[in-house]
Amino acid sequence: MLLDKIKTLAAQHQADNIAIRRHLHAHPELSYQEFETSKYVQAQLTAIGIPFTVIATTGVLGIIEGKNPSKRVIALRADMDALPILEENQIDYKSKNDGVMHACGHDVHTTILLGAAKILWSLREEFEGTIKLLFQPGEEKNPGGATYMIRDGALENPKPHGIVGLHVHPGLNEGKLSFRKGRVMASADELYISIKGPGGHAATPHQTVDTILVAAQLIQSLQTIISRNRNPQNPSVLSICSIHGGNTTNVIPSEVKLMGTFRAMDEVWRFQAHALMLQQAKGIAIATGAEIDFKVDVGYPTVDNEPMITEAAWRLADQYMGKDNVEETEKRMGAEDFGYYSQVIPGCFFRLGVRNESTGIVHNVHTPHFNIDEAAIQQGVGMMAWLGVQL
Repeated sequence: MLLDKIKTLAAQHQADNIAIRRHLHAHPELSYQEFETSKYVQAQLTAIGIPFTVIATTGVLGIIEGKNPSKRVIALRADMDALPILEENQIDYKSKNDGVMHACGHDVHTTILLGAAKILWSLREEFEGTIKLLFQPGEEKNPGGATYMIRDGALENPKPHGIVGLHVHPGLNEGKLSFRKGRVMASADELYISIKGPGGHAATPHQTVDTILVAAQLIQSLQTIISRNRNPQNPSVLSICSIHGGNTTNVIPSEVKLMGTFRAMDEVWRFQAHALMLQQAKGIAIATGAEIDFKVDVGYPTVDNEPMITEAAWRLADQYMGKDNVEETEKRMGAEDFGYYSQVIPGCFFRLGVRNESTGIVHNVHTPHFNIDEAAIQQGVGMMAWLGVQL
């Protein structure tokens, strides 16, 4: 059976795949700077024999044709970029690039797609259709590398009937997967705010515009958009995560800068909230005499798992993993630029369990101690290959 062959190959290649993951983990690169990572992926595909093209500057698009290549086309996607985080793990494959870390598991995603590609290439005479391999840059930074992959034709010539992606999930034990039909992740917009006014001596605030106080008023008032304008049944998050202004105890600064994020599960409410934020800022500016420049950098849309392809993938996961090891994933206010793909073609974005409490693998993504139980790589490789031949 094809399923058994895939499982056997995933097990046989596990040691090599772990070595690939550790190499990638030790050499992380920031969004849109994945030049060495891209070269490494290209070298791996070349060694396997898989033809590819370089798109979106550092993106790689591989093609595997089985029998009757035009009968079906499915895309498999992995992201490659890392985060500006100083790694605190004490491991042999710790990041060699200070201040840059694969803290979101994209090293794992890339490894899994490379591992699945190796299996799919060796079995190309045993399945029908074409499989497109999307190694994508820049998932962590607006406007999202997915937009550039789409711009450069990743979903054309031939056009896939669907696309599949996965993400490591530190809240789910290794050996388990999770799926959800419909909306599964939030949209994400970045907020950049500049508050300006005549600064001056702290002892004479009446001769200034107190930009610090205005910032405090604005931060508090923005939260009323969530608590009083939003339908309570509609999840949404607004967080101001950065404040920069002033550098001493007795000077009111002439400028304070804020940065934050806005997340929503409803696209209509999302843009209504943008208008409310700008209105709130305008009102406070009038009331205080400050100049407020409020920019909403519109980011990733919601991630919507198309029900039919997700149901099919879920049933295939039951077959591959065993039904007891496949769960329904929770809705998450996190965001993913995979949402751009699912706006163009049917998509399925699922979760791969990587947690192992007995070995201390419990830390969340985007933290300096994030790591995975590497046994999950074998499950991810096999599952992606299985979906590639069956969907």
